[in-house]
Amino acid sequence: MVREEDREVHPTSIHPYVFVLDKHHKPLQPCHPARARKLLAKGRAVVHRHTPFVIRLKDRAVEQSEIDGVEIGIDPGSKHTGLAVFTAQVGERRGRYSLQLDHRGAAIRKKLEQRAAYRRRRRSANLRYRAARFDNRTKPKGWLAPSLNHRVVTTISWVDRISRWAPVRALHMERVAFDTHSISAGRPLEGAEYQHGTLHGYEVREYLLAKFGRACSYCGTTGVPLNIDHVQPRSRGGSDRISNLVLACISCNQKKGNRPVEEFAPKRAAEVLRRAKAPLRDAAAVQSTRWALWRALDTRRPTHVASGGRTKYNRTRNNLPKTHTLDAMSVGKLDTITIIVNRVLVAGCSGRGTHCRTRTDKYGFPRLRMPRKKQHFGYATGDLVRAVVPSGKKAGTHTGRVAVRSSGSFDITTGHGRVTKVHHRHVQLLQRADGYAYTSQPEHSDLSLWRSAPEDQGCVSTGSPRKEN
Repeated sequence: MVREEDREVHPTSIHPYVFVLDKHHKPLQPCHPARARKLLAKGRAVVHRHTPFVIRLKDRAVEQSEIDGVEIGIDPGSKHTGLAVFTAQVGERRGRYSLQLDHRGAAIRKKLEQRAAYRRRRRSANLRYRAARFDNRTKPKGWLAPSLNHRVVTTISWVDRISRWAPVRALHMERVAFDTHSISAGRPLEGAEYQHGTLHGYEVREYLLAKFGRACSYCGTTGVPLNIDHVQPRSRGGSDRISNLVLACISCNQKKGNRPVEEFAPKRAAEVLRRAKAPLRDAAAVQSTRWALWRALDTRRPTHVASGGRTKYNRTRNNLPKTHTLDAMSVGKLDTITIIVNRVLVAGCSGRGTHCRTRTDKYGFPRLRMPRKKQHFGYATGDLVRAVVPSGKKAGTHTGRVAVRSSGSFDITTGHGRVTKVHHRHVQLLQRADGYAYTSQPEHSDLSLWRSAPEDQGCVSTGSPRKEN
């Protein structure tokens, strides 16, 4: 007989909720898509924004409404940041909306390096150049590189956006990927292992996974279960210090046994020892980003922080797969997660165009000149539009981001590809360009096996707009 507490209960999967504003543009409690469809059909609401989908009531003010409020979970990352909007009551969280923010920090770093190379070349070639400056170049306190500051600014911007559409009461963020205090390398970890409780093992594993890139230190295999291995075996005097721990697949761990690394893998011994004792330089940069983000968020809303070890512990307890948005749902102290969202809005940072007025060939010579005007026929490149073409090879409805031309023949990039040479008279504006490219994706492939909400609760996707790129 299976006890009640031993049963595995998976959270219910539902469609994303719809943000609601009152007639004075103040946020109300998010509602179910089915209710949003009824409000729009009865004429009580209008579409305020297309992506993310926001409606505005015409006959309701915030003083006449009962608002419980929502909270936001944030999982900062180097390439992606997960944001989850949920309600929290007595340790129970219910997902309402999920967003994945794709950063372009790598593109910013590449552009800065490219600019520096151009200037360096012009100095060496004795051409007109910007003189190098070395005096009075001290960086201010708290300075972050542009590629790192971009992650902080965009995350804060989206938290502010969501706060304009939903009554946000508190924020939860993962400030550190692992708790360095609980895995201090200045002393053996064996004695502290029993003092830190069940979370301590998760802190150590999270640190090692980040340090070794989730790969076996001996054979480099990825995508397989990994064990914690002692470089110098404990039976031969090795300690539980973090500098003596590496990751090993099950096969290598069993073959190595209690042999030292020099005997088991003589060709890779020097590399394994070097990596085991090396600090996490990249992680240190991400840590500084998270601290800057926490300081900025804490001035806006009450911000609760937690470590990545606790996030993994919460996610594992609730039988959730690892994604950026589900990590955001699992941040902080909680008991259970009963409802999650089955669709995630992906907002990719695409920028707002370029100041360059020419296009060059592969040798760097100007190939063509760009027009100074950005808007043509009332549209600008990057706007979200819907084109209804009545006839011809491109007949149909195409929704996506538009690339405009002065000739009036536009290109539209949808989720299914690029549609070229669409006349501007067939195009209808849905949303002005805001520097992001929006797509929609399932939360996780495993969610198809999980429980879904009943059909009579309005889990029909026709009410929400198609989010295509």
